[in-house]
Amino acid sequence: MSIDIFTIGFTQTTAESFFDAVNKEDINTLIDVRLNNSSQLSGFAKKKDLQFFLKELCGVEYVHAPDLAPTKDILDRYKKQKGSWSDYEDSFMELMYKRNIEKQFKPHFFDNGCMLCSEKLPHHCHRSLVAKYLQDNWDIQINVKHLT
Repeated sequence: MSIDIFTIGFTQTTAESFFDAVNKEDINTLIDVRLNNSSQLSGFAKKKDLQFFLKELCGVEYVHAPDLAPTKDILDRYKKQKGSWSDYEDSFMELMYKRNIEKQFKPHFFDNGCMLCSEKLPHHCHRSLVAKYLQDNWDIQINVKHLT
């Protein structure tokens, strides 16, 4: 068994390029992995607007999954206190382990799903850590494609 997981960020992205990227792939569900999904800089990425645009423009369902987001404390240590990426990664991986996300979420939830976060690029964003954690903890092949 294998599943396809996509990831995308919206910072420094226009609504047009964001929704075009989603439309070009076989995405069924956008999985919002942000802790806070209502007070972001891009208006199109706020929960109610995003949910509407995804359905109307892309035929894609929207799900908010805050259990796949870091805690405010972990975020603050990294962003506000200028912590290292390595410490952030360790803290977030430990949090996912404690939350048992590999048992809490089933592979079909992610199949042809696209994890959304605010970071433009995936290499320093927790959405890539979620994908890596699942790859390491599920006994299936997971194909990850980062939309940038």
